[in-house]
Amino acid sequence: MLPERFKREWEDLGEIDPLWAILSAPGRKFGKWDLEEFFRTGEAEIDALMVRAQRLACPRGREAALDFGCGVGRLTRALAGRFRRCIGVDISESMIARARELNRDVGGCEFVVNTEADLRAFPDASFDLIYANLVLMHLPDRRAIELYVAEFLRTLKEGGLLVFQLPTHVSPLYRFDPRRRLYSWLRALGLGKRFLYERLRLVPIRMSFVPEAEMAAFLAARGARVLEILAEEAPGAPIRDRIYHVTR
Repeated sequence: MLPERFKREWEDLGEIDPLWAILSAPGRKFGKWDLEEFFRTGEAEIDALMVRAQRLACPRGREAALDFGCGVGRLTRALAGRFRRCIGVDISESMIARARELNRDVGGCEFVVNTEADLRAFPDASFDLIYANLVLMHLPDRRAIELYVAEFLRTLKEGGLLVFQLPTHVSPLYRFDPRRRLYSWLRALGLGKRFLYERLRLVPIRMSFVPEAEMAAFLAARGARVLEILAEEAPGAPIRDRIYHVTR
């Protein structure tokens, strides 16, 4: 099981500001996302993903896709238009409840709560595509990240495509983030989530990373083949991102 505090923090975010917690764009905090605009960003993101997939000639099939850390289904609904079946999983029951509500008219979507530190609910070679964006970096630690990546490889079909975003570096000050720690401490003392978030402007989102060379070695050791690694970073930025495209 993942730490109960970690689950509680994402339940909090799913109840008070789920769209910003999923896509933390400037000016959209405190419920300022327009829902249609929010979902359009998912369509654009998956459009770009499928262009890359076509160039990489993966996945070979279009039967099943997994949207890991699906939130309210921003990407799940877009993937459902390109695969026969798309499953969104998330640790937060409040996020999943909202996803089911918002996507009840979208065919091919299924939403599942997963509180385990693995994907034991799914058998080996279940998915043609596994996509995890803006998710792994928020897990409690490196061990949790590696466990899930290993599970991605286990549940990926031969000739399938795994795409995940993960920072290769996060500055020490950004990792420490006293606002997150203060939120956790005060929440444990019984202060309300809305008071902490809306009045004190505290956010419980944590940041983790794995250096690119070490993640590439981790994948190779498990028989995966890295097709491409995209770098997304700005000079001097506190986070240096990588997007991994992997097959087996």
